[in-house]
Amino acid sequence: MSKILILCTGNSCRSQMAQALLNSFDPCLEVYSAGTEPAKEVHPLTLEVMKEIDFDLSRNKPEPVEKYLDQYFDYVITVCDEAKETCPVFTGEVKNRLHMGFEDPAAFEGPEEQKKEEFRKIREQIKKEFRRFFEQNLAG
Repeated sequence: MSKILILCTGNSCRSQMAQALLNSFDPCLEVYSAGTEPAKEVHPLTLEVMKEIDFDLSRNKPEPVEKYLDQYFDYVITVCDEAKETCPVFTGEVKNRLHMGFEDPAAFEGPEEQKKEEFRKIREQIKKEFRRFFEQNLAG
């Protein structure tokens, strides 16, 4: 069973989506998510667009990366957009470090419906990329 940590800055959008989606591919995986500067809560639009595909994240809370520094992980995956953010660095013990960059949907400016569309777009990108990661590295 693989132990995976998904990292971003706020742990309120992308890493929360990735954690839920990756865990749904194989419930035997141990998947965690955290941020270097955790937000106070999971972004409301993250909750909304994940609920659209039958994921209830309403009990999730952003976690600080420090909570996991003394643990070993098979994979630590950063999901920040390197062009616009400083990607977090995990200083704990890890076998494989990967980066899968996604734009931050919370940074999108525009009317509410367009914001929601941006969250959906990022959700689908995360779903596709993490499915590929799962099939290439963890399945079977």
